[in-house]
Amino acid sequence: MFVDKVQITVKSGDGGDGIVSFLHFKGVVNGGPDGGDGGRGGDVYFVGDKRKTSLADFYYKRKFSAENGAKGGSKNCTGKAGEPLKVIVPLGTVIRDAETNRILCDIFYDGQEQLVLKGGEGGKGNARFINWRRHAPHFSQKGEKTPVRTLVMELKTIADVGLIGFPNVGKSTTLTSGLASSAFARHYLRNLG
Repeated sequence: MFVDKVQITVKSGDGGDGIVSFLHFKGVVNGGPDGGDGGRGGDVYFVGDKRKTSLADFYYKRKFSAENGAKGGSKNCTGKAGEPLKVIVPLGTVIRDAETNRILCDIFYDGQEQLVLKGGEGGKGNARFINWRRHAPHFSQKGEKTPVRTLVMELKTIADVGLIGFPNVGKSTTLTSGLASSAFARHYLRNLG
C-alpha cells in the first residue's frame, strides 16, 4: 500500500523530578542536602532513509513518544537522561505542525537527522536550593512536562510518467481501470490535464 500523507502524534520525553535527600552517616542524622537533579527527557528526531518509499509504516502506528528522564538520586546524582526517539521517514518527507501548518522540517538526504521536539528539562534537587538563609531545604523541583504535538507528514514524489491530453478524453478512466488501478501505477502516474 502506498501512503503519501499521514497524521501522527508525537511527544518528547518529560524531564525527571529532582529529589529531596539528606546525607546520613554515623553520628549525624541530617548531614546536609544531597538530592540530585532529574534527567533530561529524550528529544524527537526525524531521520531520512533512502530505502523507504512510502509512509505506510505510519498508517497503523500513529503515536510516538521519547523516553522520560529518570528521577535524581541521593549523593547529588543526576538522573539518567531519556533515550531520544528517532522516527525513520523516506526522503522527500515534509513534516508540518497540524495546528499552525508551519513546516518543521524537510528531509532531503539519506541519514539526515532533524531535531523536531526537545525533551523537558530535569527538575532541580534540594541540594540546588541551599543559600545563606536556607541550609536544609525540604523541597525540590518537578521535571518539565512536554505537550503532545500533532504532526502531518507528507511525502513529495516526482512522477516518472505524466498523462497529458485534452479534457474528457479518458485520462482519469485510464488511471482508475485495468493496469493503472494497481498501486504501482497509481504511484507513478499523475494526471496533469
